[in-house]
Amino acid sequence: MSHPIPNVLTIAGSDSGGGAGIQADLKTFSALGAYGASVITALTAQNTHGVSAVHAPEAAFVTAQLDAVFGDIRFDAVKIGMLANAGIVRAVASALRRYRPKYVVLDTVMISKNQHALLDPEAVGALRDELLPLAGLVTPNLPEAAALLGEPEAADEAAMLRQGEALRVLGAQAVLMKGGHLPAPDSPDWFVAATGAQRFGGPRVAVPHTHGTGCTLSAAIAALVAQRGDWASAIAEAKTYLLDALRESVRLQVGSGTGPLHHFHRWW
Repeated sequence: MSHPIPNVLTIAGSDSGGGAGIQADLKTFSALGAYGASVITALTAQNTHGVSAVHAPEAAFVTAQLDAVFGDIRFDAVKIGMLANAGIVRAVASALRRYRPKYVVLDTVMISKNQHALLDPEAVGALRDELLPLAGLVTPNLPEAAALLGEPEAADEAAMLRQGEALRVLGAQAVLMKGGHLPAPDSPDWFVAATGAQRFGGPRVAVPHTHGTGCTLSAAIAALVAQRGDWASAIAEAKTYLLDALRESVRLQVGSGTGPLHHFHRWW
């Protein structure tokens, strides 16, 4: 008997340009063999030049969405992205405690590429204290990790490892420290878990279209861990998918700014 196709939920904001947020997540889920559902935590007005406005629904409406989908659909993994404010952070944390999904990937989205705030500053503490302990894997970039810890941004891989362990001590089961902000010839990521640390290297891809890379990576990990059952394997395969999507992004012509990845590069 064949295994059922995994169902994966994204809890995140909407990107009207289609390159990041729930749009990127759903494309990634489909590309990697998973069925995607969504709970929308924010509406953004954005295009390839950046975010110009954000509208967040009431936390009660986010709860209504969560209860609707969890009450009907079996979810094999959950990816969490933009949460906008502390009320929504707490609504999501409450739902995770009620429904207890097996795999939870928390992408700590705080600011857009054009420096538009995607999480209220006062919500950082709620994210750290309430959601971090409920996550199987947290995937911060270096500025996000520094904000969560109240420390300067890591400047080398040793500091990345130390901050990854500090985040794990705060309650996350495992942390993927993303090293794209390091001034290095490659783009190293460090997976930090109770069993030890593992380095995932990768070349820097010189393409102009990089919008949605963080969303895509965390969504890919969620889709793949539901199928592989192992964080390290899911991360390695997700990074390969992301690298190919970046390389093939030049085939798309979307907007006049920083365009999206090519999520369906294997089929189009």
